Amino acid sequence: MTLPQTPRDDSPARGSSSVTQGGNREHTPHVPPEPAQGNYLKPRHLVMMALGSAIGTGLFVGTGAAIKTAGPAVLISYLVACTLLVLVMRALGEMAAADPSSGAFSTYAGKALGPTVGRALGWLWWAQIVVVVAAEATAAAQLVTELWPGLPQWAWALIFMVGFTVVNLVRVGALGEAEFWFALLKVAAVVAFLVVGILFLLDVLPSPTPGLSNLTEHGGFMPNGLTGVASALLVVVFAFGGTELVTIAAAETEDPQTNVARAIRTILIRILVFYVGSVTVMVMVLPWNNEGLSASPFVAVLTEAGIPGADVLMTVVIILALLSALNANIYGSSRMLFSLARRGSAPRFLGDTTGRGVPRAAVVASVAFGFVAVVLNYLWPETVLNVMLNVVGSTCLVVWGVALVSQIILRRRADRAGEPSPLKMWAFPWLSYFALALLAAIVVLGLLDPSVRIQFIATFGLVCLIALACKLLIRGDDAAATRSATPAEDDAAPRL
Repeated sequence: MTLPQTPRDDSPARGSSSVTQGGNREHTPHVPPEPAQGNYLKPRHLVMMALGSAIGTGLFVGTGAAIKTAGPAVLISYLVACTLLVLVMRALGEMAAADPSSGAFSTYAGKALGPTVGRALGWLWWAQIVVVVAAEATAAAQLVTELWPGLPQWAWALIFMVGFTVVNLVRVGALGEAEFWFALLKVAAVVAFLVVGILFLLDVLPSPTPGLSNLTEHGGFMPNGLTGVASALLVVVFAFGGTELVTIAAAETEDPQTNVARAIRTILIRILVFYVGSVTVMVMVLPWNNEGLSASPFVAVLTEAGIPGADVLMTVVIILALLSALNANIYGSSRMLFSLARRGSAPRFLGDTTGRGVPRAAVVASVAFGFVAVVLNYLWPETVLNVMLNVVGSTCLVVWGVALVSQIILRRRADRAGEPSPLKMWAFPWLSYFALALLAAIVVLGLLDPSVRIQFIATFGLVCLIALACKLLIRGDDAAATRSATPAEDDAAPRL
C-alpha cells in the first residue's frame, strides 16, 4: 500500500511553522516568531532533556556489567566511548545548528544521501524508541511493584503511560518543564553520589577508605586483558544511545541556532563528568569483582560508604530515571513521526498540530505500542519486549554512522557554497573520519562476540526491511516537503 503523499502545493499542516535555512524550510511543530509562554522549549529544557536521555539505567545499572567485564580498565572503555560520543554529538550539533529540524539526523541523511536513506533512518529510530518507551514503562512498573506491591505491575505501567501521554499532549513547555525536574533529580543524585564517593576515598567518612588499592589488586588494572576492555566498550556505547534527542528538540527552542550550540557544549562536559567520574569512584571504592558492584553499582558503593537505606534510595532514583527517559522518548518519537509526515514519508494527518504546536496524532501513534505493552505486561511480562529490544538494540550505531557520513557530505556542500555555521566540527574532516573509524572498530568487535553478533544481524535485517519498504511504498521525493510555504500560509497558522 502506498502511503499518502503531501500534495505538490504542499501548504503547511494546520498549526505548523518552519525554520528558514539556506533557502529551504523544514517544517517543525508550531513555534511562533514571538512564542507565548509554554509554547517552546527553553535552553534549560533542551540541556536537561538530553541529559535525561543519557543519564538512565545505562549509568545506574549498566555500569555494573561493564565493570564486571573489564575490571578497573573499564575506564579505558568509557574514555573511548565518550570520545566517540563527543565527536558524534559535535557532528550532529553542527547540522542541527545550521538547519534545525524535528527530523534531525533523518532530515540530514535525506539531504546528504537521498530520501530513501532519510526515511529509513527516521522510521528505524522511531521503531526503536517506540519499543524503548514500552520497555521503560514496564521496567518502572516492575520496580514500583517491588517497593509498593499494592497494585499489580500492569496497573502501574498503565498509570505511567496515561500520565506521560497527557503531559506530551498538553504543550511542549509543560513537557520540557516536567523533563527538567525529572532530569534535575537524576543529576542531583549523581552529584551526591560523587560527593559521597570522594569523601569516602579521602577518608572523611567513618568507614575506612581503600585508597587506590582496588585499581591494581585483584588481578591488576586489566584483569581480563584487551578482550575485556573491548567487550565493555560495547556495553558502554549502547548506554549512550538516545543522546541524539537534543538535535530533535532543538527545532522547538526560541533561538535554535544559538541554543543548540550551547546545549551541545554543556551536555558533553556533563556527560563526561557524570559517567567517567561515577565509574572512577566505583572501581576505586570496591574491587571490580565484587558481586554487589556488578548487580547494582551505586547501591554497593553507598552501602560500603555507610549510607543507610541506599538500596531504597537508589531504587527510587532509577524509577525516576526510567520515567524521565519515558517522557523524553515519547517526545522524541512523536517529533520524528511528525517530521516524516511533513516530508511525505508517513500519513499526512500525523503532520497536523494543535494551536499550541503539539503534533497530537503523532503523539498518540507513538504511545500506542506502550499501551499494547500494558496488555503484554499482564500476559507475558518482559518476554516480548526483550525480543524486540534485541532487534533494535544496536540502532544507535546505525544512526551515528549515517549521521557522521551525512555531516561530512553536508559540510563539504556548505563550505563550497560559503555558508557559515554557528557550530563547527573540530579539525574537519579528520575528526569526522576518526569517529567513523572508531565506530567501524566497535562494529567489528561486536561481530566477534556471538551474543552481540546476533543483535547486529537482527538490526541489519530490520534496516534492510525498512529501507525496502520506504523504497517500494513511498513514491516521489522530499522536494515537496521541503519547499517554502508562503508568508500568508504561515500567518494563517493558529496562535495562542
